[in-house]
Amino acid sequence: MNASLYSALARPATSHVVVVGGGTMGADVAVVLARAQCRCTVIEPDAGRAAALPGRVQQNLAALPGAAQTGPVSVVPALTDVDWRSVGLVIECIPERLALKQALFAELEALADAHTILASNSSSFPISAIGAGLRTRGRMLGLHFFMPAHLVPLVEVVLCEASDAAAADALFAFMRRCGMVPVRVARDLPGFLANRLQHALSREAFALIDQGIASPEDVDNAVRFGFGFRFLAAGPVMQRDHAGIDVHAAAGATMYPTFCNDAQPARCLTERAADGRHGMKAGAGFYTWTPEAIAAERQRYDTLLRAGLELLSNELPEIEP
Repeated sequence: MNASLYSALARPATSHVVVVGGGTMGADVAVVLARAQCRCTVIEPDAGRAAALPGRVQQNLAALPGAAQTGPVSVVPALTDVDWRSVGLVIECIPERLALKQALFAELEALADAHTILASNSSSFPISAIGAGLRTRGRMLGLHFFMPAHLVPLVEVVLCEASDAAAADALFAFMRRCGMVPVRVARDLPGFLANRLQHALSREAFALIDQGIASPEDVDNAVRFGFGFRFLAAGPVMQRDHAGIDVHAAAGATMYPTFCNDAQPARCLTERAADGRHGMKAGAGFYTWTPEAIAAERQRYDTLLRAGLELLSNELPEIEP
């Protein structure tokens, strides 16, 4: 399809983006857009959440460097409250229920102009499944952010077999102009790219815990202060060039036969999933969480993410409003 069809998404400051869903992820995506001086409309039917959203957006913007001039963020309760002729992109951030997402995109297809890219932030459902049966599936893409979206620079642009390459190119370029680091995922495999890598690591980590080889604390420390610390400077592919591909190939030949290859999650995960130890929200997971501990941990976590952003500032795309 002609790339000029998506010219309404050329630059953030001249673009109007609709975010459907004003929860945690939707609010943080709105921060990303506002920071790039994009006009953003958030659809949020819940009155309480809608009332709280502008304050949350402004608070997060104030904590970001270089966000003095921002785009307007408005909140409306329904899709019908949007001037769809001006919208270049829709980002869906509603709960992870496939039927709900399918119904939403059927509505969006009827409302949005042909130049509007329809994107889903889903982390679990294939884009092809969400868009099944739509007439204009070519303009539907995955746009997968990572929490907290305004502090984690990565965003995945996910294609399915029906996706229009010109739409993907336009979305990729737009996210770079918003100061994000987009990666292109050519097929909508479960977990896309980053979560597949993350879960491959996690499978081995939790297997080691099950086997009594390491404690949860030691697993976390091994990643954070060992090879994970180096990932801030270079990913696993670049690391091989640093250390020597021959060395890593020989090490892999020794270790790969002993790696966990289970098709089911580890016992230490399934037991906690079953007995209610679901992490912070339940007060216990692998660690114990009081309200005070949660507040302190979230502050520590966000502070370190902001420090990481500062360290990487020279390598991140510049915002081009």
